[in-house]
Order: sequence, then structure tokens, then C-alpha cells
Amino acid sequence: MNYMYAPWRDAYFSEKPEGCVFCNISNHPEKDAEHHVLYRDALCFIVMNRYPYAPGHFMVIPHHHTDAIETLEPEVWLHISYIVQRCVKMLKEGIGAQGVNLGMNLGKSGGAGIAEHIHYHLIPRWLGDTNFITTIADTRVYGTDFEKIYTHLQGLVSEYLSC
Repeated sequence: MNYMYAPWRDAYFSEKPEGCVFCNISNHPEKDAEHHVLYRDALCFIVMNRYPYAPGHFMVIPHHHTDAIETLEPEVWLHISYIVQRCVKMLKEGIGAQGVNLGMNLGKSGGAGIAEHIHYHLIPRWLGDTNFITTIADTRVYGTDFEKIYTHLQGLVSEYLSC
């Protein structure tokens, strides 16, 4: 196994907030820029994934803390579904994504990294955006500036998510 020096990931290991990381973001709208929140309303918020699989990877998250999708109020589920639908359009038209992976990993055994609070991943994809390095070197390459793509997506939100 090769090791790649990645000091920017230090926060992932050393900065563990008290309680649920998503509830912390939900409860502190004054820190939206620091947390890279793209959007928030009464039922959910959208936040950039700090350790993305691809440029523009973000999550749609209900404010309601739950690890069980089946306990969400139907109104919240329908609203999140609407937001996800609008976000797919935003990724395709706004940043030229040729496809989008979207989904939820429910529970630790379902692959959830943060299992205590459900969240929807949206990952923009392009033909040829995968390469051998992930497979043979256990390394992921992120080919653009995180802050630049956050700022660009932030500029698109009002156009695509005006409810």
C-alpha cells in the first residue's frame, strides 16, 4: 500500500464535533459558509461533502435527526425528493455533468459513514472520470478546486431551487 500525504484530511480525524455532525450543521446557520452549505429551508439543507468522490459531490439532509428513513414525515420525504430532482437538473445543466450517482446508505452495514442521520448523496459524473489510480493505488484524484466548485454551485442554487 502506498501512502499519499494529504494534510487537508486531518480535520476528518481530529475535528469531531459533539453529537451528530449533520445536526451541528443544521443548528448553526450562521456557519453556513464555513460548513459549505449550499441551501437550507425549513425541512432540509444541502451541504458539500468534505471528502467528495467527485467534484460537486454534495448531500441533501433533513433537519430531523433520524437513522430510519421510514420514520420521516411524508411531507419531509416528498420535499427532499423534490430537492434531489432539482439538484440533478442543476448538476447536469449548471456544471455539465453527463450523469449523476444518487443514493442513501442506510445503517452501518448498509455502508453509511454517518449512520445516525440519513442523507442523500448526489455525485456528478462524466465519461472517463474514473481511472486506474483508485483501483490499483487506493487513491482518489480530485481534479478541481473545492472552493471554486462550491462557489459556482452556490451561484446556481437560487435558479434551480426556488420553491
